[in-house]
Amino acid sequence: MAKRILVTGAGGFIGGFIVAEALRHGYETWAAVRHSTSREFLRDERIHFIELDFGHPGQVETALQAAIDEMGGKWHYVVHNLGATKAPNYQAFERVNYGYLKIMVDTLKRLKAEPETFLLMSSLSVMGAGDEKNYTPFKTSDDPVPNTQYGLSKAKAENYLTTFNPDFPYTIFRCTGVYGPHERDYYLMMKTIKHGFDFSVGFKKQMLTFIYVKDLAAAVIKALEAGPKRRAYFLSEDRAYSQQQFRRIVLRELHKKLVIPITCPLWLLRVVCFAGSLYTQLTGKGTPLNNDKYNILKQRNWMCDTTLTKRELGFTPQYDLERGLHETIAWYRQAGWL
Repeated sequence: MAKRILVTGAGGFIGGFIVAEALRHGYETWAAVRHSTSREFLRDERIHFIELDFGHPGQVETALQAAIDEMGGKWHYVVHNLGATKAPNYQAFERVNYGYLKIMVDTLKRLKAEPETFLLMSSLSVMGAGDEKNYTPFKTSDDPVPNTQYGLSKAKAENYLTTFNPDFPYTIFRCTGVYGPHERDYYLMMKTIKHGFDFSVGFKKQMLTFIYVKDLAAAVIKALEAGPKRRAYFLSEDRAYSQQQFRRIVLRELHKKLVIPITCPLWLLRVVCFAGSLYTQLTGKGTPLNNDKYNILKQRNWMCDTTLTKRELGFTPQYDLERGLHETIAWYRQAGWL
């Protein structure tokens, strides 16, 4: 019998690739979406859909129970990929990143439907600011010290598993910057470079880390099949890159020779982000630049040690940034985005 897997947040960028990888491995694959979720990248006829509205916990329990009854058993694997990366305030981050995780775990336990492995997709942002003097990578033994609202909400979700549900069969992924086809944030950076400009912030060296979305999806399968580890793992390519290195790769893939680098001083970014947060407080409308985003953009060191990920999960990324951007930009061009 094929293993059954449930992926929440399946309609998102990362979720769609996890669904595709699960299908490639022959799993009976269930995609959890909202009624309003776009299914543009979920068109494989083998996908089983389940609509979950985490704003109404009772509906989540009813829908999960109905699916379990239909299958005649529970899911072997659950990937909780549902989360918010942008929100107007901490309460909104916490409601989604912590609250929805809590609903999912509590409901699975109440239905006696705990999977063999439950994988929580978290973020490197839970670690807070890195070493910006010696540029020492984060280690898995380091304690999380989140310095953003987003990171705090992800850390609270992790804590719900590690402290309040230590016997639950979980594994946690702390992902660095994820890029690939369909993704929109890095796409905007590439689009700006295509138009001849490269924006960065701060004059001090900044080291960035990445993981290609196909590598991440492959790592998900390895972690699920390895069984619950009840700990967190960093997911990143083995090396870090400067903004200039990222720019050079994009320029080469876009067949451009010249770009104008524009560096925004941190003090100016601080002013703009403060104004953005003030606007949100006065209007209730979110802005892309705010106090939380400032802490993310000013961080100089995003390096992390992935030794434990390799040793315990047997996962090594197959894509470096150059290969990953080659595929990504080719997709953007074919799709008419670039």
